[in-house]
Amino acid sequence: MRIALAAGDGIGPEIMSATLELFAAAGVTKLVEFVPAEMGKAVFDTGNTRGMTDEAVRTVEDLGILFKGPMETPKGGGGKSINVTARKMWSAYANYRHFRTLPGVQTPFSHLDLDFCIVRENIEDTYGGIEHRVSDDVMAAKRIITAPGCDEVLRFTFETAKRMGIDLVHCSHKANIMKMTDGLFLERFKAIAAEYPGIQTGDVIIDALCMNLVMKPQQYKMVVLTNLQGDIVSDLAAGLVGGLGFAPSANIGRNISIFEAVHGTAPDIAGKGIANPTALVLSGLMMLRHIGLTQQAATIENALLAALEDGAHTGDFGDRSKPTLDTASYVKAIASRLGKEPRTVKPAHAGSSSAVTFARPPQPTAPITMHTFTGLRKEVAGLDVYVDRREGAAETAAHLGKLCEGTPFRLTLLSCRGTQVWPRGSIYTECVDYWRARFELREGTTARQQDALALLARVAEHDTVSEYELLRTFDGARGWTLAQGQ
Repeated sequence: MRIALAAGDGIGPEIMSATLELFAAAGVTKLVEFVPAEMGKAVFDTGNTRGMTDEAVRTVEDLGILFKGPMETPKGGGGKSINVTARKMWSAYANYRHFRTLPGVQTPFSHLDLDFCIVRENIEDTYGGIEHRVSDDVMAAKRIITAPGCDEVLRFTFETAKRMGIDLVHCSHKANIMKMTDGLFLERFKAIAAEYPGIQTGDVIIDALCMNLVMKPQQYKMVVLTNLQGDIVSDLAAGLVGGLGFAPSANIGRNISIFEAVHGTAPDIAGKGIANPTALVLSGLMMLRHIGLTQQAATIENALLAALEDGAHTGDFGDRSKPTLDTASYVKAIASRLGKEPRTVKPAHAGSSSAVTFARPPQPTAPITMHTFTGLRKEVAGLDVYVDRREGAAETAAHLGKLCEGTPFRLTLLSCRGTQVWPRGSIYTECVDYWRARFELREGTTARQQDALALLARVAEHDTVSEYELLRTFDGARGWTLAQGQ
């Protein structure tokens, strides 16, 4: 078995070296060859905004597994996050993290003996990074949620729960506000849940989930969320068990999966030999189980647990009455316990699984596309036009109302930042120079896309149009939301 390896930046090379030393002591390196893949800060510094060389991309795509340390993202200018780029480029659609109370890692929640999982959709949502400046005052980001994307991560969630014997799965969302995007995620959750009658389900609004996690976290066993919400909640969950230094992470895809430590690069301690490698070790154990080396994973995990309960610790945690270990000594303390089991917590066994293992399909010869053909009847109902204007609501409405005269459409709404300001509104609603004008079909008329675009062209003759959205019905159901106050 060959696995692509990227040590990372900052403390990355130190904790990766320590992890591989532990793996070697457990016999893993006799079964796995780690192949270097050049990515991270050094690549960014050459001007490569992707942060990974072409050769590294080929290596990962040839091997299908990437084991990586923490990597630095250029601040301000330069390339985007290499972590997000890798997940999206290789369609690692599910981020899976397993949180548990560890012996010797004291937190306010240690007495609860926590053991739960967070699954996060990993590709869509605002992490598409689709952003634009649309006026002097306004920046806008687009949120993308798709039915196929929901189904992939939700099916992974239920399959993983089934494999691990988890009998309760929650969907967390904000469907009370984002009725169409989060609404779709919740709708697909309920549809897929019906295929797993042996698993109980529940749904919880994201803000309530965050409150519950710091009041009674033991009520959850597995929670699945959309990308941005899942990013925040998974870090919150890490805090319950000691922080990101104890949070393993797997990014699972159909063809390529990535296993990584998700904490930062800690440049302030880089090169000092004092970094805590636990998160990377735990992520590596996920990887070993993913490729079928469950016995080796269990042996290493038990040694880690035994070392922790005996008080082995680096400088960022642990019993201060016992000696603080540097990175190398900490790993040696774990390696010296290989073959032993912990006394105070349940030991791992070879059957333990941390993620669904997929047999890698043949490499595609063309870009992969997911299709969902629903056959809905779609009809043009209007359009939303976003214009950059400094005039007030009443003046803007009068102006745009004239422009749609003689067309199949009439002006029905002006909103600003999502709130209706015309034909009804409040003088206390603060407005900026970014108006959404909604044009809807006049009663008794029909229209084609060409008619909507003709109106758009007419508006564009007089105003700066920064965006527009075609409004359609789907089998007669409205394909857009109302404004606040409408």
